[in-house]
Amino acid sequence: MKISPQVIQVQPPPITEVKKWIENRQFTAEKPLLDLCQAIPSYAPPAELIKYLQGCLEDPLTFKYSPDEGLPEVRAEVARWYGRHYQSTPDPAQLCLTIGASQAFWLAIVSLCRPGDEVIVQLPAYFDHLMALQSLGIKAVFAPFQPASQGQPELATIARLITSKTRAILLVTPSNPTGAVVPAAGIEQLFELAAAHNVTLILDETYNAFVGQQPHNLLTRADWSQHFIHLASFGKTFALTGLRCGALLAAAAVVEQALKLQDSMVVCQSRPAQLALQYGCRNLDAWVADNCRMMKARHDSFKKQFLAAGLEFELAASGSFFAWIRHPWKDLTGRQATKRLAEQHHLICLPGEAFGPGLEGYLRLAFGNIDTDRIPQVIKRFQAI
Repeated sequence: MKISPQVIQVQPPPITEVKKWIENRQFTAEKPLLDLCQAIPSYAPPAELIKYLQGCLEDPLTFKYSPDEGLPEVRAEVARWYGRHYQSTPDPAQLCLTIGASQAFWLAIVSLCRPGDEVIVQLPAYFDHLMALQSLGIKAVFAPFQPASQGQPELATIARLITSKTRAILLVTPSNPTGAVVPAAGIEQLFELAAAHNVTLILDETYNAFVGQQPHNLLTRADWSQHFIHLASFGKTFALTGLRCGALLAAAAVVEQALKLQDSMVVCQSRPAQLALQYGCRNLDAWVADNCRMMKARHDSFKKQFLAAGLEFELAASGSFFAWIRHPWKDLTGRQATKRLAEQHHLICLPGEAFGPGLEGYLRLAFGNIDTDRIPQVIKRFQAI
């Protein structure tokens, strides 16, 4: 069987690759596996949400298709959630519920781009975005990672990268993998740049609930839908990663075109996911705010202990769910360094090159799924190296 060369060139899923290295291995209680590989909340959804979903399962309608874009009442509730958190309530016609933010990205990119078009991507970039662009034959034009600014996008650099083939500027904020947050003023400037060149600013805001304040003011602008697409992952917000609750927020005309892809790809987000999302948007603002404070405290604890330990590893950037560190092995790629950590020190994380070219000297640590009391164990593993 002949497989598309375009797909063959795409890197394997990094988390799957790393976890295969430890497959079938046994770890002792004295030196358990420390998993800093995947960014999932360590806590469960609240009991009241679980109880609500259990009741929904008694309704036969729960197992039926919904409209492609999602149930009207759910999209209306999500729109109200945006109204509280972004100070502007979008029209539900501007919302399409998706199977996580990654599927929302596919809808956005395929709606905007043809093979051969260009998307400007700030490094380090989320690996799923790079894999999708490669699969679709769309060229990623990279804005380089600048350690001095912890990877913050530089307006002048991005402006120089815009060509007649550019269709979008892509950012993840808070960044996956660095955790760094692009300030609201910087986002506003990037929107103005995109508008001036008639391209689209795409923001993946998967971790927006962990910023602790309104992430930006774009949705309050009357012209936001002309040059802006927002990607959401409520799976992180409400600890529903297994239900894959995402959303595409864009101009109604973009959503209308995206529904052609939605129907041929997944038809609709599952009803149980939609019902959980509706409940979360309606009832869980205070619960989410508590988790935001908890995750900030976890990050602050990690950063303080990491910097105080005098490690050979350098903390290049951190925040939200992530730390982006430079490893000390000049003769090793990030993949080789990650494999050494997994095999010799029972700690798994992701290699820098999974997040774009030229990043072999870095590693991504995700501490969303380890409790604060396990952070000292992580530091001790690095001290032992």
